Amino acid sequence: MKAIGIRELQKNPSLITKWLENKEYTIITKRNKPIGITISFDDKIITEGLKTSFLIEAYQNSLIGLKELAKSLNMNKKEAMKFLSSIGVDIIDYDFDDDLKTAEKFL
Repeated sequence: MKAIGIRELQKNPSLITKWLENKEYTIITKRNKPIGITISFDDKIITEGLKTSFLIEAYQNSLIGLKELAKSLNMNKKEAMKFLSSIGVDIIDYDFDDDLKTAEKFL
């Protein structure tokens, strides 16, 4: 995610275009206080909704896990996995802490 001040944006508006073309989120600030956000337009925003689209992208970029995704979409993990599968998103349900606890039992 990028951040740009309103003054810098006025001087170089092409930065936003570049970041949007690269599908990067951008926070716009005024005196270091966030006042807006830019997102690139994508058909998924219309078909899945803005919130769902953000959450799926966050999940795909490993910013949130399956549990957080499911909770945010008001689903249980199984429903979230089925939903992700139906839209062609790879599903990774891996908890390193659980594996670590299991490994410690063997030591």
